[in-house]
Amino acid sequence: MHGLRFSWRQTPVQAAIALVLAGATLASLPAQAHGQDGAASAPAAVPAKVLPGDDFYDYVNGDWMRSTQIPADRSSWGSFAMLANATNERIIALIEGLSATQQASAGARQVSDFYRTYMDESAIEAKGWAPIKPLLKKIDAVHDRAGLARALGESLRADVDPLNSTNFHTENLFGLWVAQDLNDTTRNVAYLLQGGLGLPDRAFYQDGSARMQGLRTGYQAHIAAMLALAGYGDAPARAARVFALEQQIAASHASREDSADVAKGNNAWRAADFASKAPGLDWSAFFQAAGLGAQQDFIVWHPTAMRGSAALAASVPLATWKDFLAFHAINHFSTTLPKAAAGQRFAFYGQTLSGTPQQSPRSKRALAATNEALSDAVGQLYVERYFPPESKARVQAMVTNIVAAFSRRIDKLDWMAPQTKAQAQEKLKTLYVGVGYPERWEDYAGLRVVRGDALGNAQRAEQFHYRQELAKLRQAPDRKAWAMPAQLVNAVNLPLQNALNFPAAILQPPFFDPAASDAANYGGIGATIGHEISHSFDDQGAQFDAQGKLRDWWTPADLAHFQAASKQLVAQFSAYKPFPDLAVNGQLTLSENLADLAGVAAAHDAFTLSQQGKPAQADADRAFFTGYGISWRSKAREAAARQQILTDGHAPAQYRAATVRNLDAWYPAFDVQPGQQLYLAPEQRVRVW
Repeated sequence: MHGLRFSWRQTPVQAAIALVLAGATLASLPAQAHGQDGAASAPAAVPAKVLPGDDFYDYVNGDWMRSTQIPADRSSWGSFAMLANATNERIIALIEGLSATQQASAGARQVSDFYRTYMDESAIEAKGWAPIKPLLKKIDAVHDRAGLARALGESLRADVDPLNSTNFHTENLFGLWVAQDLNDTTRNVAYLLQGGLGLPDRAFYQDGSARMQGLRTGYQAHIAAMLALAGYGDAPARAARVFALEQQIAASHASREDSADVAKGNNAWRAADFASKAPGLDWSAFFQAAGLGAQQDFIVWHPTAMRGSAALAASVPLATWKDFLAFHAINHFSTTLPKAAAGQRFAFYGQTLSGTPQQSPRSKRALAATNEALSDAVGQLYVERYFPPESKARVQAMVTNIVAAFSRRIDKLDWMAPQTKAQAQEKLKTLYVGVGYPERWEDYAGLRVVRGDALGNAQRAEQFHYRQELAKLRQAPDRKAWAMPAQLVNAVNLPLQNALNFPAAILQPPFFDPAASDAANYGGIGATIGHEISHSFDDQGAQFDAQGKLRDWWTPADLAHFQAASKQLVAQFSAYKPFPDLAVNGQLTLSENLADLAGVAAAHDAFTLSQQGKPAQADADRAFFTGYGISWRSKAREAAARQQILTDGHAPAQYRAATVRNLDAWYPAFDVQPGQQLYLAPEQRVRVW
């Protein structure tokens, strides 16, 4: 799943780092300075208006960068975050007004009850730790390896997606993803992935830098603090053992780059294979407890992690495993526990890990939890109030134009063989594009929401969603199923479904404005549409055919050309260095960079074609590219920026804006000349699609 920004159903760590968008200056400019809050800011030597050919991002966004402060409760701020914040404030007002609505639908009542229960801090405080005690007692009752396997199986959640490079992480020992089989388009299959880490990635356990060592020390102290709050004795010693276990788990994890390699993840295992291929864990007990006892076929995305973790299940003392399970249960549900637990979680994940000074208001956290539990019920409320049919129709027309423009670009490729072009065109012809909201809203009749039971509501919601995912194993793949809720400011490409989702919330300014010019809209939401279409043809998406099957449909010569062009883009982005000691990972960010490049090119073609027969707009190309640059407006605190570079498949925002240096039309629009820092000679400009 290729998202423009970030994944929707997030783990606790991902929730802490959502919307991490860096705002450092281009590598070719002087070393960046940092404000007192740790946010990357423009160097003092940069004038108020630099030449667009020297730093296009600063030219478009510099005044905003220098005048804007990141809110105290955020690790980053920018176009996406500002729009998400405004959208969330609208939704909070909608939900808080529901209590006065006597004719509210069942879904609206569930939303209201869930939100208001989360908001009732005094009731949560009064209950103390009693709500989570049954879960902790159940963990404490584990007395043998079969019981451990059952406890690990019961903790399994469908919270990862291997085709979204920002979402390889789950705190549970393994992660589950239910989706169409890579090799058989007629059925869904269970994918198992690596997990078990409370820090974002294996690098946080292995990197020997002073900064990483400090984070590890802070994380171990966080484990101890959480266990102590829950009443566990000798918490520091327990925390040391839990952390040592996680270090051992991390040692068997695949890298981010390997995780993004679909071919390496396509490992078909039968249920009977696990005992011999990953010995040590009682897999029969694990699968039975996870509701997967009848499942015979799996795809194991991370075999080394499966083997490593299974071996640890046999060798590490049960007491350590029980402390591991207890800590992660407390950590996971801490926002529905007394204030001390929620505060401790923020102190580590928000302040220490991401550099965020202040916790967000309770209402925003309540909305995030409600979105997680009842996303479609919230989305339906939002769409009814804030997404007019006229906006949907106009965006659908833009989609049609950009798909057509991409089709013409394929036809004009001089390096692609006719048979490969035919396969690419078939992908475009069968592409499903969802605009605004799903064709069928999710029904939450099976989810029990109880006023006054915050932790229970969170637990039941997770179990409800998990059962929904397991049910897909008995259903045929649905290519029109949505992966994002309507109220999310994001967009996504789903390669197994050959489908795109453009939620209603992103179809607002600055991305889409019904009152704006065609040039600005094609540069904004048009480039976003092009970006998601292009994911069908990036280094990952190009491995799937029109039916979403993992299949090589390229001639050897075509594939060689594509890979050579991709390497040029890897090199271009790897040369960007936001910090003196840290460069962008051009390979990790390749999929998104390919999609940016092809997407803005296709959007520009579509805009040009859409203007035929219309009066010419003055400086239309300048307006188009400026709209594109504004869409990447963003800045981040240093801790968050560094974390993004290490773990995120998206490059920092200003380098994505600089993608325009590869487009011929950008040069005359801004009179970009040789010698300027972004200038590329025509033969050096990366051209793929």
